[in-house]
Amino acid sequence: MRYLSTRGHPDRKRFCEILLEGLAPDGGLYLPERYPALDAGQLARWRAVHRDQGYAALAFEVLSLYVDDIAPADLRRLCERTYTAAVFGTEAIVPLRPLETVQVEGQPTPLLLEALSNGPTLAFKDMAMQLLGNLFEYELARRGESLNILGATSGDTGSAAEYAMRGKQGVRVFMTSPHGRMSTFQQAQMFSLMDANIHNISVDGVFDDCQDMVKAVSADLSFKRRYRIGTVNSINWARLLAQVVYYFAGYFQATRSDRQRVSFAVPSGNFGNVCAGHVARMMGLPIDQLIVATNENDVLDEFFRTGLYRVRGSADTHETSSPSMDISKASNFERFVFDLVGRDGPRVRGLFETALSQRGCFDLAADPVFAQVGPRFGFASGRSTHADRLATIRDLYGRLGVMVDTHTADGVKVARQHLRAGVPMIVLETALPIKFAATLVEALGREPERPPALAGIEQLPRRVTRMAADVNAIKAYIAEHCG
Repeated sequence: MRYLSTRGHPDRKRFCEILLEGLAPDGGLYLPERYPALDAGQLARWRAVHRDQGYAALAFEVLSLYVDDIAPADLRRLCERTYTAAVFGTEAIVPLRPLETVQVEGQPTPLLLEALSNGPTLAFKDMAMQLLGNLFEYELARRGESLNILGATSGDTGSAAEYAMRGKQGVRVFMTSPHGRMSTFQQAQMFSLMDANIHNISVDGVFDDCQDMVKAVSADLSFKRRYRIGTVNSINWARLLAQVVYYFAGYFQATRSDRQRVSFAVPSGNFGNVCAGHVARMMGLPIDQLIVATNENDVLDEFFRTGLYRVRGSADTHETSSPSMDISKASNFERFVFDLVGRDGPRVRGLFETALSQRGCFDLAADPVFAQVGPRFGFASGRSTHADRLATIRDLYGRLGVMVDTHTADGVKVARQHLRAGVPMIVLETALPIKFAATLVEALGREPERPPALAGIEQLPRRVTRMAADVNAIKAYIAEHCG
């Protein structure tokens, strides 16, 4: 399997090369030259593997189609080491639970929740990040090299990355986050880590400022190579690939036959989580709809409704009660656009380099490809507000006794708008409610439960550096701490 850039760079690379690289040399994102196509027999075999051998075995099957430069026995061990009950608290790893059954056009239609937040940082990012940490350590040891990871987080990516990389040999983490824009719990998870290889940087700005800094450093090839800069953001293909697995696991749990179809509703900010669903669908997983659920920062919803992709500036990025989605430039969206326009790299480069930089937007409404967003690719979208969030949290807890976090509430709210008769709708859980306790208290008048190991985390000492949104400043900081 070879990988190409969404912006047309001529190089073709193997998995372990792009694992440590992040962005392509031309600033594009990596995708496989083709998506492996599943036949009915393979899907049936994977269903049996998941049922009889569990999630780690299913992960090995999926990853094996994309990774041919790690020995199969080693790849299997990496999956088995990652996806254990000791790490994720349950043998099922991503158990599916029913919320309710809704009558749609006279047919019972299940609404289900796939629990992705059982990992060490209580967020779905652990599903990929724990594997990424093990992959990094394996490949760096094989090469006898080290790696300096530069990342940006709006909340959950940072803590998941740091918990996955802390203490790993040959790895340092430099994680930027928007100052004052994360929940108290999210800040405490990250800033309380005292491991020598973990560096937290609080940036004066919004998430997009942090993400722009990461991209700018990655685009400086001489600096990137000198300091061995890699990334754990979802621009790293390995992380997105790991997320593909739980779409298959959710599907197998929700259905009894490989002829059935399901839909997924995905709280979306940077488009990585739902892009993994797009990959699974392109492989042949019987997905009816992929529902993109946004908050008040509705750049993605606007595109899927109108064809206009219009990024927002810092002043126009709303601070919301689902802060991990307070994003106005969805990095992984480029991967979908690449497929949407027929894998035309030069055209993608024109859209993302020229149109966005000059006009801050591009518009595909009049382009014939936009008509295929729903029929061919299965995408639909919707928007949720703070008031919607509170109402959904109250409804689920009051009627069903189920407590969800703010981002998952956005997913449930939008999912209900797109139910189709008889097609199960799976909402991907984003995090446990304790990570956004203030809004849960506002909605329900009570604190969510927290795991005993995280009691009093907000009172722990903190180690964090505050910095202006300045690319040269972050480069100087990296150079200083890399010796």
